[in-house]
Amino acid sequence: MSLKFRLLAAFSLIAVACASQQKGPTEAGGSSTVEELPAEEGGPGAPEAVAPPPGPQLAEFGSAEDGFTARMPGTPQVVRNKVTIPAGDVTTAAWTTNVDGVIYSLSTADYPEKIVAARPPEAFLNEGRDGLVNQLKGTLKSEENLTINDTYPGKAFVISSDNGEVKARNYLVGPRLYTLLTLYNPSIGAPAADEFLKSLALISPPPPVERKTSARGGADAGTPGPTDAGTP
Repeated sequence: MSLKFRLLAAFSLIAVACASQQKGPTEAGGSSTVEELPAEEGGPGAPEAVAPPPGPQLAEFGSAEDGFTARMPGTPQVVRNKVTIPAGDVTTAAWTTNVDGVIYSLSTADYPEKIVAARPPEAFLNEGRDGLVNQLKGTLKSEENLTINDTYPGKAFVISSDNGEVKARNYLVGPRLYTLLTLYNPSIGAPAADEFLKSLALISPPPPVERKTSARGGADAGTPGPTDAGTP
């Protein structure tokens, strides 16, 4: 199952969660017959200051076999798949949870090396970002280039849409594209989002894929990329 289809399924969950969180007592079917009067500051009826509740606890998942570890709230459900395209097989996996109305997802897509070697890393990162923008019918609010392990390129970006806000990161590690994202109601926020997005730790990562170059010295722009080849 591709990331875009997992997101579409997640939208229905986040919509229900957001709607229930936004309802007040009257909207939820309750009523109040007692008029609430403001207490005088410092008086006996004044409410005590209450610290905001802590965010959800994150638990580690992943393994040496998976090639990484990361930390995510809840217990992620994993879905693995393999898609055959003209250039070869693309193996995918996704770990996803829904905690307090926030969707957390980490997905991997392992491409044939010849596809990755034929295109610049920026092309893969941009297509992952643009795919999310299109599926959400949203707007790119911000983005920033970054790296992991001071070696592998990545992007951090935020997307705004009517379906919710997405804060995400993706990295191209050898022939594998990692995508970490959180989908949430921006009026409520996602307290654990940053900690989750920064938690990816690579285990024995492969070296960067050596790029093929044309006679002009640039990447071979004529070789089909992931989108052209039919990769989800």
